[in-house]
Amino acid sequence: MHLAYPAVLAALLFSVGVYGVLARRNAILVLMSVELMLNAVNLNLVAFDAWLRDSLHAGQALTLFTITIAAAEIGLGLAIVLLLFRARGTADIDRATALGDPAEPLTEEAPPGAEALKGQAAA
Repeated sequence: MHLAYPAVLAALLFSVGVYGVLARRNAILVLMSVELMLNAVNLNLVAFDAWLRDSLHAGQALTLFTITIAAAEIGLGLAIVLLLFRARGTADIDRATALGDPAEPLTEEAPPGAEALKGQAAA
């Protein structure tokens, strides 16, 4: 097999991933595009490993590390997106300027019976 076939496929995957990162506003779709770019890199690593006939299979070993890093990245990324969605009600990247305070403050209501507990503590 020629090296050009997986290299062209990886270039196409990577360019679709770059387009997804630059053009999308939804955080989930941006994370999926980053995963697509990482998979294009993995395809290149495995293709060059097979083409060079490396006895240590360094490309495949690096691919395993990249898959591990991608899994950690998607876990942390989804946790941040979930936090953003809970705070703002949307996963739009353009509206996420800071994660600290939501655009409109949330009012906390006291649970029923809280006034009675305050009266008992004062007595």
